[in-house]
Amino acid sequence: MQVDALAIALRPRSMPEAADLGVRVVQRHWRSVWAVYAPLLAGTTLLAMLTVELQPWLPAFLLFWLKPWLDRSLLFVLSRAVFGQDTRWADLAAQRAGVWGGQWLQTLTWRRLSPWRSYTQAIGQLEGQRGKARAKRRDQLLHGRRGIASAMHFVFANGEMLLSFGLLAVMFWFTPEAARRDLWSWLLEGSTIGINLLFAGAYALVLLVLEPFYVAAGFAMYLNRRVELEAWDVEQEFRRAFAH
Repeated sequence: MQVDALAIALRPRSMPEAADLGVRVVQRHWRSVWAVYAPLLAGTTLLAMLTVELQPWLPAFLLFWLKPWLDRSLLFVLSRAVFGQDTRWADLAAQRAGVWGGQWLQTLTWRRLSPWRSYTQAIGQLEGQRGKARAKRRDQLLHGRRGIASAMHFVFANGEMLLSFGLLAVMFWFTPEAARRDLWSWLLEGSTIGINLLFAGAYALVLLVLEPFYVAAGFAMYLNRRVELEAWDVEQEFRRAFAH
């Protein structure tokens, strides 16, 4: 491997330290991350909110369920960022078939609730593994690492929930005291559609901020496991996954 091509120092780390490395990658490449992710999330949120007339709870549920599909674009950006490459929306559009289309059905069905999905996401998206080969690769990467991968997922899932309700709480904090009773009445007795749209909007804001760090933490843990298993032989595989 041409180590000089890497923009990060890959070496054996503890898994929590690797997750922290992922967070730092997002911080360093934040322009690329949110330049690609924010428009995609905004469009998805708008389309999800249009379903509120079907069922009031549907917008927030769709945002929740579609997260793994949204994560595919984030992983695309991050897989370029580890080589110091910035990503524009045009770069994602040029690779949209591979990023958005590959194994999307599995991603949104039986793999959706996997407690280590950000850790194993690159197996299918970047390595291109399928079927038995993917299962074998997943078991290899997860061997001795299921607990820490699940724990990382648990931390982010709980942070997501707490931040969503926290944003709603902020609305009360900034509401004049005289108007709080009317606000409570609206929430408890008012429009169900309005309440659900409000919650979906708060949830979308949380996803905007938190999801890139979740994907990056899992991806960095994946890279760390690859370093443990295979030393440095990862560059060419990533370059083939999304040819420039």
